[in-house]
Amino acid sequence: MGKNVWVGLQIVGMVLMVASAQAVIRLLIDHRKSQVWGLLDWVPGGWGGQLAVLVVLAAGGAVLAERANKKVKLLEA
Repeated sequence: MGKNVWVGLQIVGMVLMVASAQAVIRLLIDHRKSQVWGLLDWVPGGWGGQLAVLVVLAAGGAVLAERANKKVKLLEA
């Protein structure tokens, strides 16, 4: 894959991480409000289940952005 694909994956990872982290903070502040426009209402476990899914998404976004960043640096060298 080319450099532009890795840069795109890095951007996707960063957006996923930021959006999920923001939703985690909102969920911690307001337990009753539906987060991410109700996309996670189907998750079993209620508040704890939604929190776990959002934390995993944020971590996955961080890992994706970090790995894509390393690939871009390798391609530039």
